[in-house]
Amino acid sequence: MQDLLNPQRVRIRRRGADKHPLILKAARDLVSRSGFREAQMTAIADAAGIAIGTLYRYFPSKTELMVEVVKTTAQREVDVVAGIAMGDGTACERLGAAAWTFASRALRGRRLAHALVAEPVEPEVEAARLTYHRALSRVFKTIIEQGVADGEFPAQDVAASADCIVGCLFEGLVAPLSSEPRPDTAPLIPQAATIITFCLRGVSGRPLSFPP
Repeated sequence: MQDLLNPQRVRIRRRGADKHPLILKAARDLVSRSGFREAQMTAIADAAGIAIGTLYRYFPSKTELMVEVVKTTAQREVDVVAGIAMGDGTACERLGAAAWTFASRALRGRRLAHALVAEPVEPEVEAARLTYHRALSRVFKTIIEQGVADGEFPAQDVAASADCIVGCLFEGLVAPLSSEPRPDTAPLIPQAATIITFCLRGVSGRPLSFPP
């Protein structure tokens, strides 16, 4: 009740609540530049413009903060790919477009993509990444199921096919996006197209190519 009678205390509390997205943005930006290992709590606090004690009140450990970074960043990536997958076009067109959307975003944000897929991390962070992998696989699984139901794709183990697509994209494309400086990711674009072509041929059973 006293808080309601003291506007200054209410304003302070509201400012505190607003620090959560600031912290996540600062942490994600640092991971995007240098990976999980180099994203230290002191640097995150400085980037967010808060005291280190305030940061620890929101996230008692770096591991907890990195788990949250993975969850929020991965959900954003899955939502983008899912939006493409649920759009117009044949199942084959949507499968290729969804895979290419993931690949092109990974190439643009190569350091973040590598962190979300291949960088050595704590077990808790790895568990969050596995959830991301499964969510992405479910997007591809949905498209393949629709293609099989429509007679566009042959009958198959759709879950295994979807997992294979995620594995191809992660291991064939994202894993090479190491933390080493790379002046240009253009040479990886043909590699991405080759991987997607391989996936489309495997799912459809036809000699398709990407882009069409």
